[in-house]
Amino acid sequence: MNTINPFSDPINGIFLALSMTFSMFWEILWALILGFTLSGIVQAVISKGEMSRLLPDASPKSIAVACGLGAASSSCSYASVALARSIFRKGGNFTAAIAFQFASTNLVIELGIILAVLMGWQFTLAEYVGGLLMIAILVFLFKVFLKPQMVKAAKQQANRGLSGKMEGHANMDMSVTEGSIWQRIFSDKGFTSISHYFVMDWVSVWLDIALGLVIAGALAAWVSNDFWQAFFLTDHPIWSKLWGPIVGPIVAIFSFVCSVGNVPLAAVLWNGGISFGGVVAFIFADLIILPILNIYRKYYGLKVSIFLAIAFYAAMVSAALIIEILFQILGLIPQEHKAKVVEASIQFNYTTVLNILFLALATLLVARFFKTGGPNMLRMMDNGSEQEHSEHHNMMHYAVRKTRKKSVRNLEANIYNHGN
Repeated sequence: MNTINPFSDPINGIFLALSMTFSMFWEILWALILGFTLSGIVQAVISKGEMSRLLPDASPKSIAVACGLGAASSSCSYASVALARSIFRKGGNFTAAIAFQFASTNLVIELGIILAVLMGWQFTLAEYVGGLLMIAILVFLFKVFLKPQMVKAAKQQANRGLSGKMEGHANMDMSVTEGSIWQRIFSDKGFTSISHYFVMDWVSVWLDIALGLVIAGALAAWVSNDFWQAFFLTDHPIWSKLWGPIVGPIVAIFSFVCSVGNVPLAAVLWNGGISFGGVVAFIFADLIILPILNIYRKYYGLKVSIFLAIAFYAAMVSAALIIEILFQILGLIPQEHKAKVVEASIQFNYTTVLNILFLALATLLVARFFKTGGPNMLRMMDNGSEQEHSEHHNMMHYAVRKTRKKSVRNLEANIYNHGN
């Protein structure tokens, strides 16, 4: 697709960038709603309260549990970082808490759905396989290089309780524990909890999604593929496969985009010529963007934060290189670089139908959220204490009971009026 120089033709350049941004948003809207709904369902039936107890050490069992709990949690990178510290402060193992943190940003449902829609199922498979591989590499690096005195220093700093971001999101636990899984999901409490998690997750990551789409639209509209091909060394097939995983996380660090918001930008980079492993490394790197590196400094101290940055980068690059080689051997790497960066026009097709259906679902969830004390929860998102979160949890269930009683009263009134 032809690009426009925004300096020589700013009006058309901005219009093209915004049209690409909206087209990508329209393409993934239904997938975003589906992903956050499924994530809300999982969070509504799995309690955060037992996480520290379930992660007492760095054994294979604890790491596996950490991966499962992480995959079932919110995809918000800031919230996952805050929750990992909370687990560590409450007695959970540091390595297991970090494994949880990586799983909650790389093994979540919504990320896989968006990757499949924009880039193809191969990238979804690579993300999940590579995510597990990256966690395994990270556990090994921690075992070899992380000294007990460093963990002790990290614990002392963590116990100072310095604020990062999305602390309230991390501490909130609105899960339903009574009955079977299906009973929890379809109960009044379950529906309310799902609606609250759904809106909370959207509020947590909407800025990253919007920023990622805008940056992706601008780069697709303004930067020619010739630049990307030269930058990613596409004329040198062997070197490009090595260079992509090395430079992918560096691009992510300075993009300031995390969570599912970096997928549209990954699609632009893939179309520009970055290697398959480079895309994987770029998506992994949402946990080492500059704002989050600063949060590590506040949470664990400067020395430990530097160690984490180096270990994280090494694990990301190593896992991406292995995925590149493995998928090349298996013949799973797409031959053409054609991600869905932009549609020629928005038409009445399966995407439009899915968007309409899932927007209706989103409307139901948002309406439930407002009827059951949701706005009060949002005020606790960034800085609420655990006591406030417990109070909100109780208030939410009170709202459910009140809504149910109101429905019963309305039904009784209708029966009475009908009888008269």
